[in-house]
Amino acid sequence: MENKQTSQSQNPLKWIPTAYFAMGLPFIVLSMVSVLMFQDLGVSKASITFWLSIITLPWTLKPLWSPFLELFKTKKFFVVLTQLVTGITFALVAFSLHLPEFFQIAIALMGVIAISGATHDIALDGIYLSVLSPKVQAQYIGWQGAFYNMAKLLSFGGLVYVAGVLKNSLGALEAWTIIMGIFSAIMVCAALYHIKVLPTGGQSQDQVRSVKETYHELIEIIISFFKKKHIIWYIIFIVLYRSAEGLAMKVLPLFLADDVVNGGLGLRTEQIGIINGICGALAFVIGSILGGYYISRFSLKKTLFSLCCIFNIPFVIYLLFAIYQPSSLPAIGLGVTFEWFGYGFGFVGLTLFMMQQVAPGKHKMAHYAFASGIMNLGVLVPGAISGLIAESVGYKNFFIIVLVAAIPAFIVTALVPFTYDNGDPVKE
Repeated sequence: MENKQTSQSQNPLKWIPTAYFAMGLPFIVLSMVSVLMFQDLGVSKASITFWLSIITLPWTLKPLWSPFLELFKTKKFFVVLTQLVTGITFALVAFSLHLPEFFQIAIALMGVIAISGATHDIALDGIYLSVLSPKVQAQYIGWQGAFYNMAKLLSFGGLVYVAGVLKNSLGALEAWTIIMGIFSAIMVCAALYHIKVLPTGGQSQDQVRSVKETYHELIEIIISFFKKKHIIWYIIFIVLYRSAEGLAMKVLPLFLADDVVNGGLGLRTEQIGIINGICGALAFVIGSILGGYYISRFSLKKTLFSLCCIFNIPFVIYLLFAIYQPSSLPAIGLGVTFEWFGYGFGFVGLTLFMMQQVAPGKHKMAHYAFASGIMNLGVLVPGAISGLIAESVGYKNFFIIVLVAAIPAFIVTALVPFTYDNGDPVKE
């Protein structure tokens, strides 16, 4: 088993692209694609942004069950299992759209997908951390982020475009039923592929035999996380880095689709699929890859502040859109593409920071799950109230608030201390 794992870890491109694509798909569908789906099916904006934020809570709470994955079975087992569960549940979502209380049922099923997806994230990141050295992690962090967001290219790009086309001939209900069915098939196929190519990630050396021992192990993991050097700094940094994005993420599709008289840009569903999903996602992929090599060349410590700037400053584009409401599709596409490039370039900095500054130690996988859970909390809370804020103040003032929310991120990024430098403790 160890020889097999070593062999596979020498060829990370066999599994990193497909596995992180499968990681990204459920989150993108729940947090972005479903916004447009429920809008087409007549659900209110406030309900959409609130509930689609709440159901992402498992990505925040996943540290509470991550130790159990670290202590039992292999990481590969949980990756494959959760991909199958997610695929089957997407099929159930497709059927639920035809029921009278479709929104409540679909949200409940999406909650199952969220739990499965969060569990998948823990196990897959554990493989990434277990089989790759810190140097190789930095080299492939761009590919990891790129293919996580290739899911956006397909789901929020290509398949949203297809949904828009199908909606014109079949109606919104049938169109979105087909799209959910496609998501189901993709996840099942991913599971079957990863049975063969995914490294095991190894098993825990200290197997826990009882519920009591597992509980004590969990408590020890939690305590050791909060005893990490500079952990208060790190929590503040992780929460604030994406706070502006958390406000903007679920409102952006609504802004692009809303009528011009309501302050939006009046784009059709298929236009959003092309501009935001395809052009934007491709820009994100390119930005992620270049960002990874940028960090690898100059080190995370030297580049982190510039990455934060590149990540947050481009949100000014949406404020300009809200002020001038351009009707030119190329102009809108260029602005969205530039913003997504900056998003991809800057996002890899946060990901690698959590891997190399927060995760190292005895419980690397569990502590990385804690960090990524905290990161998602920084997106969930502003996302849950973003729809109400946008409805209350209008899009122009909303995007001013988004930019103001980015200021604390710049401050904390400039001040955050480092514990490790390229895997070695920082000398003080």
